[in-house]
Amino acid sequence: MTKKIAFLFQGQGSQSVGMGKDLYDNYESAKNVFDTADKVLGKSITKMCFEGPDEDLKQTVNTQPSIVTMSIAALEALKSELDLTPSYTAGHSLGEYCAMYAAGVMSLDDTLKLIQKRADLMSETKGGSMAAVLNAPEGAVENALQEASSVGYVDVANYNSPVQVVITGDSDAVSKASELLKEAGVRKVVPLAVSGAFHSKFMENAGKEFEGFVSEFNLSDSILPVITNVDAEPTTLAADFKSKMPKQIYSSVHWTQTIEKMISDGVDTFIEIGPGKVLAGLNKKINAEVKTYNVFDKESLDATIEALKSELCLA
Repeated sequence: MTKKIAFLFQGQGSQSVGMGKDLYDNYESAKNVFDTADKVLGKSITKMCFEGPDEDLKQTVNTQPSIVTMSIAALEALKSELDLTPSYTAGHSLGEYCAMYAAGVMSLDDTLKLIQKRADLMSETKGGSMAAVLNAPEGAVENALQEASSVGYVDVANYNSPVQVVITGDSDAVSKASELLKEAGVRKVVPLAVSGAFHSKFMENAGKEFEGFVSEFNLSDSILPVITNVDAEPTTLAADFKSKMPKQIYSSVHWTQTIEKMISDGVDTFIEIGPGKVLAGLNKKINAEVKTYNVFDKESLDATIEALKSELCLA
């Protein structure tokens, strides 16, 4: 049976100072991506990724373009070493822009311009908070959100895995929901260090403004399906990407459902491309049977290529 492979790309929080330097030094294709980012965005993404400082790299306006640049550089390095066409691509939140790029929806220049505008708009939106909820008993999150809604707006931002969700909304309501969850037996509820309530209705105005910005770009139909965050459905039409991109800013990230959708269609091998191994960890929680490889530096790229050549009987 032919194996089905999917490319995955990380979201905000996976960044670290020094990311991409090894790829930049060893692969011309990766260096070209960093150099292009510096030119298109008019600031040194290269310096931000390689030298930080960490406090600057953590700022949304820098984090998002930096992770996207590094992830696409890793993708291009992989492509330069191995001719491999996935069955699907998907990305967690901002990683979806890398997934769209990988599927031919937009050029590198346009991907960088779009993600910088997205980062700017999200960074400007203040208020609200977020918290990660780990190992909640069945129904506990829904019950806590319902009760905490009497205090203010609160919703699920990310369905990361069956044992991890992120809640978002009014700070008081998120705090109330966190208290209720602890009372319900949840041992770990972790407040997140973010500038605002991402993937919530707090971001609706940012989404509406982004809609106008996106409308000025010429996107292409994708060459392979992208499983989109807002609905965990395969998307190929340029018009659908244009409508989903603004919505993604203020909608829940259906990541668990995204991975399950690909697995149900026969995907059993994932390649996580970009800084860190966050998505590989989530995959283990979603389905321990699937394999997830990583590409974030030369060593991991070489190891992934060797494993894939063996597994897929590639020359």
